[in-house]
Amino acid sequence: MVQTPLHRSLFRVSAGIGLTSVLVFGATSSAMAAVTTDGPINLGTATSYGVLGASAVTNTGPTVVDGDLGVSPGTSITGFGAAPNGTVTGTVHQTDAAAGQAQRDTTTAYNVAAALEPTQTGITELAGLSLSPGVYNGGALILSNNGALTLAGSADSVWVFQAASTLTIGSATRITITGGASSCNVFWQVGSSATIGTGAQFEGTVLAQASITATTGATVAGRLLARTAAVTLDTNRITAPTGCAAPGTPVGTTAPTITSGAAPTATVGTPYSHTVTADGTPKPAFTVTTGALPAGLALDETTGVISGTPTTAGSSSFTISARNGTAPDATADYTVATEPQAVAPTPTTPTVPVVPAGDGGTGGGGTGGGGGAGGGTGAAGELAATGAPGAPMVGLAALLVAAGAALVTMVGIRRRAGVQR
Repeated sequence: MVQTPLHRSLFRVSAGIGLTSVLVFGATSSAMAAVTTDGPINLGTATSYGVLGASAVTNTGPTVVDGDLGVSPGTSITGFGAAPNGTVTGTVHQTDAAAGQAQRDTTTAYNVAAALEPTQTGITELAGLSLSPGVYNGGALILSNNGALTLAGSADSVWVFQAASTLTIGSATRITITGGASSCNVFWQVGSSATIGTGAQFEGTVLAQASITATTGATVAGRLLARTAAVTLDTNRITAPTGCAAPGTPVGTTAPTITSGAAPTATVGTPYSHTVTADGTPKPAFTVTTGALPAGLALDETTGVISGTPTTAGSSSFTISARNGTAPDATADYTVATEPQAVAPTPTTPTVPVVPAGDGGTGGGGTGGGGGAGGGTGAAGELAATGAPGAPMVGLAALLVAAGAALVTMVGIRRRAGVQR
């Protein structure tokens, strides 16, 4: 059993501007700015959700979600409704404004959790541990099958677990919270995907970069919040905590400042990309607060990349804000002109002049007779005659000869007939 004492209730975070991404992956650095928080991580409007997916929420069996259920920016929610499907005691938010805002608040909470300086690093296996309040950091965190984890504290105790990659909670595992502490104050920041095994009894809010899967019969006293992928459920019970203490107030953080310049011109039918960048600790998230992007473009609220292929010519004005939980938010106004697609010129085929076959006229190298062959090429720019020159005249002459022969014959016959008479 590992016991880690808590010397004070404040969590100290060392995070220099631009180092947040390093801390996400479990690396440590020299402190440039001390950041503290005196309470649980602020989930904003995501607090009321038991389940929040990004691409989809999929359920099999009679799952019960005590709390709200939502998906954004994806649209698919399946496996809920009348028995034997799952039920939701709260409100279902399917790609609406509320779900979109909850996703933005989840991103802010994720970044705050990732920025905290660990109390202890290098943790992998959680089975058999009893942990005091603090921040615990590892690569891939595992609670092996049938394992038990104890969180020992008091009503205002907070635990934050940072998994640089995956979180795997095995089958038939149990997390126990003692001393009056609550699942309200347990947070799991996961760099990729989380899996909660069959029959596991899990405590806390999962903030996963990618997907979350709760397998058959697992129970969750907390929340399953997926930032970029799906939440998959199977005959589960998810209970969003209520009556939680007010979130802590970060001290020593830096408000965001947008540092990128104007967006370039777009062209219909041509792939487009522009990155909005911002400083601040913790790492800011981005959103379009007024106006609209050009048709065919979308904003990645995590990276700030505007990308896509424009479909309509015109001018679009919009405002992007950067937010990290520390006021004030940063804003920047943009106008993107989208030019029409360039029309390619129609290719043309050059016309080659054709000169009819000659009748044996004067060639470039000699004189051709009426029935003979020319001895060379004709005048410049003309094509040389080919075949038998004067062929039409020869045919006409043959006809005249034949006609003359017939006439002579007829005259001779008449003369002989006259003599005989």
